[in-house]
Amino acid sequence: MRSAILWMIVSYFIGSVPTGYLTVRLLRGADIRTVGSGSTGATNVRRVLGKKWAVFVTVVDMLKGAFALLSTAAAQGVAPWLLALSGFAAVMGHNYPVWLKFRGGKGVATTYGVMFFLWPYESFAMTLLSGAVWYAAMTSTRYVSLASLISLLSFPLFFAMLSAPFPFVLVSLVLAALAVCRHKTNIARLAWGREDKVQKDKV
Repeated sequence: MRSAILWMIVSYFIGSVPTGYLTVRLLRGADIRTVGSGSTGATNVRRVLGKKWAVFVTVVDMLKGAFALLSTAAAQGVAPWLLALSGFAAVMGHNYPVWLKFRGGKGVATTYGVMFFLWPYESFAMTLLSGAVWYAAMTSTRYVSLASLISLLSFPLFFAMLSAPFPFVLVSLVLAALAVCRHKTNIARLAWGREDKVQKDKV
């Protein structure tokens, strides 16, 4: 129990590194929380710095989730419950970083980083499939938020279809539900037809 709590704390702080906030602060001297949606994630970074830096933030945020999980596995082994708790804590760190008064991103990229290494080698294939789901939804609707939610909701389905250990199915479901909660304003705008679309030439 002590080990689980310790590595959840470590994973939280790994996930809490505010990549988007730091990138915008260093390059523009601005607080990204005062721009657009107020999120520190890549979609909001794109509004300020463009696609190149949005991709950079996405990759680093994914690496945070991966590093938290791999660090836990290297130190404590691959016990499913421990890995699931570590991954959950990393995403919570990204979404609610103590450094920014608990105002962070929406956890999509960090969740992808966690999912990729959660259950090798099966999770490698599932993450690629979920990425394909994201791309298909994105190109057909041009809504980043909707594509992100659909792709994350596909993870529990893929894990269940492959009879993954229960902790992996559960954490993928919890993280998908957390993403839905973090996107509640986006969902409201989608329902009212007010959500911003990405232009076709920028997808």
